[in-house]
Amino acid sequence: MAVNLLAREVSDLCLGKPALRALLVTATVGEALSALKRLGQTYLSVWSCDHSSKIGTGGSAGNCRCVGKVCVADAICFLCKEENLKSPATALQASVLVLIPKVPGLVRHLEPNASLLEAVDLILEGAQNLVIPIQTRSSSSNSRKNLLQKPSFNSARHDNREYCWITQEDIIRYLLNCIGLFSPIPASPINALNLIDSKHILAVNYDDPAASTLPLISQALVCQTSVAVVDTDSKLIGEISPFTLNSCDETVAAAIATLSAGDLMAYIDCGGPPEDLVQLVKDRLEERNCGALLDLMEEDYSTISSSSSLCSSSSDEESGRFGGNSARMVRRSEAIVCHPWSSLVAVMVQALAHRLSYMWVVEADGTLMGIVTFAGMLKVFRERLNLMG
Repeated sequence: MAVNLLAREVSDLCLGKPALRALLVTATVGEALSALKRLGQTYLSVWSCDHSSKIGTGGSAGNCRCVGKVCVADAICFLCKEENLKSPATALQASVLVLIPKVPGLVRHLEPNASLLEAVDLILEGAQNLVIPIQTRSSSSNSRKNLLQKPSFNSARHDNREYCWITQEDIIRYLLNCIGLFSPIPASPINALNLIDSKHILAVNYDDPAASTLPLISQALVCQTSVAVVDTDSKLIGEISPFTLNSCDETVAAAIATLSAGDLMAYIDCGGPPEDLVQLVKDRLEERNCGALLDLMEEDYSTISSSSSLCSSSSDEESGRFGGNSARMVRRSEAIVCHPWSSLVAVMVQALAHRLSYMWVVEADGTLMGIVTFAGMLKVFRERLNLMG
């Protein structure tokens, strides 16, 4: 019965999904940031299109292809490079393609009649997002008109088709609705299912320079996880999440370049950065002769405060929340955790409730033990299907 479930078409998961917002490869980093803010999007898809020839028909994507996706955190990591800290205005004119990770297969195209099983297999191969054509009421002429009016930004209507994308979260949520079909696996503890990954933890010490987190943040973006912040006893204090960085202004690059990992958590938290940290960042920028970034920070500080105030937080009553020992920490920096004895279904529910694709695993005393990801969960379900088949 579960095999029949995964034989269902991926179009079932597309119901009610909005069409993708998209950038063309001709866009700049600055245009990408502007579009992300204006539209309130977490990610924008990036497309390579050739509309000089006849629009494709049938099942193929014709001359249009989604080549990746970008977010504010990508731009922040790019701006934090030493050469870009000296001249942020020049960096913002760079091609949006510099923000796309050089990792093949993160975004894959899939037809709507493909099976859910195919979608799971692509994700297990490393795909983050599956681009799926959806039906649309818009006409082809309107699509062409939009492309002519805005050459670097448009809705994701290409080759007379609109697209949405399917994520790991979409598939996990779908499987949760049918979780009884996989019994007794969902009730098993995650340590018994070998779901805890202790080898690929991205972590820094609370007192480490925030700049040392940059390669880890880039990895977290690719793996759809986060960077853990621990104390000297390996106890989990909090995290530096790409999701949180996506709620920040690009000038947070100045904070990453000058603060410690612990202070960065406070800087990017909800409610806006503390005044003492803002002044500390400015002083250190002056010491490093980063006048251009300091000017940009002065111009956009009000924007930072307003965007930070839009952060949402979860209920403190969540039993899986593990508080840290930093006086500056508030809800957003606190990592959402589970325990090795937590059941698979409980971890699924907890992760979905917090819109996370991972969960930190801690021991009873708060020591970081590992991480559980949606990709790992999908592997367990896929193996279960192999046994049933």
